[in-house]
Amino acid sequence: MSQEKVERYKKEKANRKKNMKKAKIRKTFLQVVGAVVVVAAVGGIGYLSYKSYESKPVKAEADMSAFDDYVTGIDGDKAE
Repeated sequence: MSQEKVERYKKEKANRKKNMKKAKIRKTFLQVVGAVVVVAAVGGIGYLSYKSYESKPVKAEADMSAFDDYVTGIDGDKAE
């Protein structure tokens, strides 16, 4: 059992640099892909939000009859 552990350790030590290099490359690759996905998602959401905001014209209408009646009532009181 002890000899097996020694042999396994020797194999791991012999390939340690290669394995560490692969792990480093994989980690960097995943970080870059993750960053691209996040940027694409944020850009897509921003684009869709802007497009939705710009496509809806804002029209405001107010019923001014109550205000006109009020002003007419005030002006009528001053005239008397």
